[in-house]
Amino acid sequence: QVQLVESGGGLVQAGGSLRLSCAASGRRFSEYSMGWFRQTPGKEREFVAVMTWTGIRRYNEDSVKGRFTISRDYAKNTVSLEMNRLKSEDTAVYYCAAGDRGALRTADLVDYWGQGTQVTVSS
Repeated sequence: QVQLVESGGGLVQAGGSLRLSCAASGRRFSEYSMGWFRQTPGKEREFVAVMTWTGIRRYNEDSVKGRFTISRDYAKNTVSLEMNRLKSEDTAVYYCAAGDRGALRTADLVDYWGQGTQVTVSS
């Protein structure tokens, strides 16, 4: 059974940092893209960042580029998101995602989801 389990969410002040981690199990993900989406109430799930199985990184340039960094440990089936200079608009539930159809820029390309972890940034 495939599972993606996130950790590292929480409450942080604006300008602070958080690191999210996701541990995947149940199959090999070395040839999958893995990344992060986020969602706030009443809105669609939004792409945040992805790292493909070839090591290419892509970010939501409008909202997080220059502040967030994605990384992976292919041997351990983990993906992490380092979030710096956090803003109140980064408040959301963050979801780990995995898929084998390209760079996962949209939710419909995702094959597997984690359960989500809440990130709250206070201003």
